Amino acid sequence: MPSQSPTSAPSAPVLVTGATGQQGGATARALLSAGVPVRALVRDPATERARAVAALGAELVKGDLLDLDSVRRAAEGARAVFSIQMPDLNDLQGDSEWVQGRNLIDAARDAGVTQFVHTSVSGAGQHQTAPGWAEGRWAAMEHYFTTKSGLQDRVREAGFRHWTLLKPAFFMENFLSLLPNGPEGGLATVLEPGTKLSLIAVSDIGTAAAAAFADPERFHEVELELAGDHMTMTRVAEVLSEVTGAELTAPSMTADEALAAGMPQWGLGHVWMNAVDQPARPAFAQALGIPLTGFAEWAGRHLGPAAARPA
Repeated sequence: MPSQSPTSAPSAPVLVTGATGQQGGATARALLSAGVPVRALVRDPATERARAVAALGAELVKGDLLDLDSVRRAAEGARAVFSIQMPDLNDLQGDSEWVQGRNLIDAARDAGVTQFVHTSVSGAGQHQTAPGWAEGRWAAMEHYFTTKSGLQDRVREAGFRHWTLLKPAFFMENFLSLLPNGPEGGLATVLEPGTKLSLIAVSDIGTAAAAAFADPERFHEVELELAGDHMTMTRVAEVLSEVTGAELTAPSMTADEALAAGMPQWGLGHVWMNAVDQPARPAFAQALGIPLTGFAEWAGRHLGPAAARPA
């Protein structure tokens, strides 16, 4: 039997970036639950979030995706990488996200990492087919999608033995922020009643990533448009009403009205979703045997009577 290299042995850790955030955190938890060793890249191991990840059994390694040397050190001896980057919210037209992704891809390749699972966003790479794109209607989003699709290309071309692209849809968790005054206060959003949303629970992103790490051959070159449900905003409001007991409707709000009602500033980007139906669908993950969370199940867990309420 041929011996395994240190970076492909099952005992070698999976390097998880963003482990103190939503997608990386979900992936770390899913892997640790399955008994897979996790090495979490964190900027400050002393933070409460980092300590919480360590308490689950992860090894913490200090580093920053903008610091290539620290990423190289973190990648040494890892068998696989979970890759996520975020743009600099103070400089949305800057190159921070691109540099982070490039550093991680290059460091992992040079360290001999054999599997790379990268999370992007639903529709990246198809965005130029959106209505009005060629006419400049979505010029403000060009940098965002160019960066996302460019990093996807870099993963495809890096030469990893196994690679997977996860392209998650609209997070169900976003609705917690779109109910700024609780369910009784109603939805504050520019999403229109007839807008159809592809929805994903963040925990399912971790489930999908863990499935890919468990079966690298099967998930090699899979580009998974990831959603757990697909429904209109009108149906979203109906589900939230059923779960919470509050009478919610899908509002028709202008941007100014939604902001005044408490919608976070980032909600302005949802205007895109009124015009573009994200291609992610539940059937794609189901075909791969990945269990999914429907919106009603998610809402019951997070907003139903048994959900924890802030004191």
